[in-house]
Amino acid sequence: MRLPTIKQLQYFLALCETRHFGRAAEASFVSQSAFSAAIQELEATLDCQLVDRTNRQVTITAAGQDIETQAQLCIRDVESLVEMAGQQRRPLSGQLRLGVIPTIAPFVLPKVLPRLRRKFRDLRLYLVEDQTLRVHERLLAGELDVILLALPFDLRSVEFMDLFGDRFLLACRENTSLVDPDNYRFNRLNAESVLLLEDGHCLREHALAACRIRDTEKVSRFGASSLLTLVEMVDADLGITFLPEMARGSALLRNTRVKLYEVDERSQRRIGLAWRKGSARDEEFRLLGNFITDNR
Repeated sequence: MRLPTIKQLQYFLALCETRHFGRAAEASFVSQSAFSAAIQELEATLDCQLVDRTNRQVTITAAGQDIETQAQLCIRDVESLVEMAGQQRRPLSGQLRLGVIPTIAPFVLPKVLPRLRRKFRDLRLYLVEDQTLRVHERLLAGELDVILLALPFDLRSVEFMDLFGDRFLLACRENTSLVDPDNYRFNRLNAESVLLLEDGHCLREHALAACRIRDTEKVSRFGASSLLTLVEMVDADLGITFLPEMARGSALLRNTRVKLYEVDERSQRRIGLAWRKGSARDEEFRLLGNFITDNR
């Protein structure tokens, strides 16, 4: 029985992603002619048409879509095989693809990464910063090895290691008239005086839940696109917000008049690492989690 090669499957997955022979060949670092020949050989091996090339468009056939799913599983199994063999090497060495969300990256990574590189000199760390939903999807697709994120979030098919809690703090401009931070009461806030990130950022949902914000009339209809924008709005005294404790003393608040105040120890999110269930690097990821906790 003739079997397809790993390279052929990788080429086919690249074609499925780009829907373009030229771009897929470029992403695979081969000439377009060599790439096209490999796809034709794969179709001949499987005795199945995977791609419809009519009208200058690339369309993946119904059979090709089924094989795409199976090819992803095959590549993931081969990667697990390599990971398993690599367990004999020193921990946290070689390539590691870490996904991290934007409301953690600027506060934790500047402290952790220099120490991580000094201790594990053979580690080749690749970072991807994106929103929670996207890094979770890329983890399950095999594009990332492990992700650093905040809960609560609906995670599936992963192992999760809880690292530490991150309290929410009241953030307002110094001497603001919008709130008395020493005698803070949510029900005393004016309508639309609470500024949050726009929909799609998990920090918005975490703040709403952890800070028990049930009266949505207090929340501004205008959401900030980033933490930097959110802080700038608070610094302009357009409203108050709730920031994670890890932002205290960070560059985000430098050169602003924004002050942070404790409100409720129960108002927090949980920070942790997640990786695919059954990963052969489970112990290695737990070592990374402990390192982050100790050096944050």
